[in-house]
Amino acid sequence: MSLLKPVCYLLVSLLISSCTTVGINSHKIADAGSFPADETVSQDYRISNDGTLRIMTLNIAHGRNQAANQLLLEKEDIEQNLRAIARLLNKINADVVALQEADGPSGWSGNFDHIELLAREAGYPWYYRANHAESWLFSYGTAILSRLPVSETLQHTFSPSPPTLNKGFLLGQVYWMNHNPAGSTLAVDVVSVHLDFSRQRVRDEQIAEMAEVFANRNNPMIILGDFNSEWLAEKSVVKKLAEKSGMSVYDPGATDLHTYNSSRRYDWILISDELAFVSYEVLPDVLSDHLAVLAEIKLKDTTEKSADENR
Repeated sequence: MSLLKPVCYLLVSLLISSCTTVGINSHKIADAGSFPADETVSQDYRISNDGTLRIMTLNIAHGRNQAANQLLLEKEDIEQNLRAIARLLNKINADVVALQEADGPSGWSGNFDHIELLAREAGYPWYYRANHAESWLFSYGTAILSRLPVSETLQHTFSPSPPTLNKGFLLGQVYWMNHNPAGSTLAVDVVSVHLDFSRQRVRDEQIAEMAEVFANRNNPMIILGDFNSEWLAEKSVVKKLAEKSGMSVYDPGATDLHTYNSSRRYDWILISDELAFVSYEVLPDVLSDHLAVLAEIKLKDTTEKSADENR
């Protein structure tokens, strides 16, 4: 029994190393009208109408929860793990959810679309998955679930960085309604991102790609995801991206907001200057090797903007 885990790791490593990811369109804008609401998804939910936007991010680990690898699980086990995530989504009632390690039909994780299952189980009529890594064994990337209308999507796969598999981001332009008493609508860019876990140099290159793409965006922006980096690290890409893009994070020096391995804060939410945090928490639910982050965001009023400008 003591040899079982090392043998399994070896087999998994050999399988993954044999997978050459196919060519992927690294920068793609969805065609107009290609992202309608899925009318077959139940829409029995409550959209925030108190002037706040509830957002959540979670690396769902290919549906494996705490297992060593998804290849070692039956399809039924992965479905059960994903339904547990869907129950959390129903409980917290987030308006928009960013997901990483989100699988399409893949041999290593049950051969079904994990994001479609979550969308149907949790009642998200707008859902989209960007495949950043694809081969005969897997197809996965980042994803967004939304209860707010989505008018545009943009997926970007970072430049290849072997031997690690491709990473990237998915941007969805959502229409945030009831963001103020007048009930007007605001277009907001929501980005689900996953950065490389192994090398600082690669992460630096990836955030440079992000900054280049986002330079042409004019909407308020929220970036959520697994950065594989901490704020207080010597060369923090989270801090570098925030400074380069003029965005902010919640309490960067906090010591009680760990999201990975009980000691590391790898999962972050960055917001642009027009926005402000109302609340922020790391959820205790163990559904992956990462913990989910939930935040409420509001649009700054004129007084808050003036105070920021005078600092």
